[in-house]
Parts: sequence; structure tokens; C-alpha cells
Amino acid sequence: MNTTKQKLSIEYPLATTSANIVWEQIGTIHGLNRWLADSIEEISEGIISLTWGQSWTDHHTLEAKILECQKNDHIRFQWMNEDDSQAYWEMRIGRSELTGELFLHIDDYALPEDIDDLHGLWDGNMERLHEVSGL
Repeated sequence: MNTTKQKLSIEYPLATTSANIVWEQIGTIHGLNRWLADSIEEISEGIISLTWGQSWTDHHTLEAKILECQKNDHIRFQWMNEDDSQAYWEMRIGRSELTGELFLHIDDYALPEDIDDLHGLWDGNMERLHEVSGL
């Protein structure tokens, strides 16, 4: 079985031309907490805890460190329990040169057999982002 992770790159169109509005949703704990997980908190400088599910029931919590953060451009994370030092997940704001419209570019890593599931996970994340923010 192949244990080398593959990079998944996806772009999602956004319904705004304001990078500031997008950044509020992807670059702040408050914004991320609205759509990425059920609960997100900063547990120390540059380390966040993401929980899916409720703390009093079945839930799953992971911690991630912020590797890079450039306001109104991108934020890159790495899971604290990540064995592959090259694997990260990133959200980057892009702008179409042709139309001027914004898009969100996602890079993430998974084992080859998990790539389709990861793509589906990001599709679901983006549906929630659109529902809560209109983006």
C-alpha cells in the first residue's frame, strides 16, 4: 500500500470581489468557527483546536499549527499529528485575471485511497461557507 500522500488542489468560485470579506471567514478564528468545524479555539500562539461534534457527545478533535499567514492572501496549517512533514492544508484567495472575480484555492494532502473523500469533505466545507456567509 502506498503511504505517500498526494496533493489535492481545488478552486471554488466566490460571490464577492472583496478579499477582506473572504479573509474574515478563512483567516480568523471567529470566521473559521462559522463553517469549518463545530468548535475552533486558539489554544496557544499559532496553535488551534478544531472539534467536530459536541463535547458532551461523540466528537473528534484535532490540533493544527499555523505555518504561514498573510492577511487577505493565504493561511497554511499543518496537523499536529501529521507524520508527513511535507503535508499541509492551505486556503488561498485568488483573483481571476479575466473576470476579476475571487476564488478560494485549497491545497490539502491525503493518501491516494482517501483523495476522493477529501475532495468531498472540502465540497461540504464550501457549501457551509456559502450558507453562513453568502460567499
